[in-house]
Amino acid sequence: MSDKPDLRERVFARGLGYPTNEELLMLILGSGMKHCPVETLAKKVKDVIDIAGRENLIECLIEIPGVGLGKALSIAAAIELGRRNAQIFSKRIDSPSDIVPYIEHYGFKTNEHFITLALSGAREILNQQVVAVGGTNSTTINPREIFFEATKMHASAIIIAHNHPSGICRPSNLDIETTNHIRTIGELLGITLLDHIILAKEEYFSFSEHGMLN
Repeated sequence: MSDKPDLRERVFARGLGYPTNEELLMLILGSGMKHCPVETLAKKVKDVIDIAGRENLIECLIEIPGVGLGKALSIAAAIELGRRNAQIFSKRIDSPSDIVPYIEHYGFKTNEHFITLALSGAREILNQQVVAVGGTNSTTINPREIFFEATKMHASAIIIAHNHPSGICRPSNLDIETTNHIRTIGELLGITLLDHIILAKEEYFSFSEHGMLN
């Protein structure tokens, strides 16, 4: 499989579960060199990844002819992103404090982001996605978007969250109405709303911790 555009077409048609690890690296690298096609370069990169540690990965990648700083950073960033996702998707959520470290960075956004997390019956995270992005004061929420992935993944519960760019974590009347509306829809679908978390730069507000979901 040496035709790079053909690889891209096949991955696009079949999904990211289709390519091998070396083919995924080919997609990241984009191209090889005159005397080192991308397939060969990808194999060399994979060999380095298999033996290098997290702390020296970038330095080891740069030593491969044809892998400059830009490509080395792209590869290392992709691996780090995969590592972080693996950590969150294996995490059991027993309280709001368990989930906040994974979403607290939204508290620094200058416009509102609405996030949904789908959970299994064992309270492990199945999926996390931003379902809406709004302005500095509000976000328009479509309940269909909130429950779409949760129903597709047969989730038993969800946690919703959004940030307040104002820095004030106190829920507004609209926040409360939205929470009750989403909880009601969830009950009809058999999906429990476990919490609604409001995020700011230095703090968070949990509906469940304040007894507002009973």
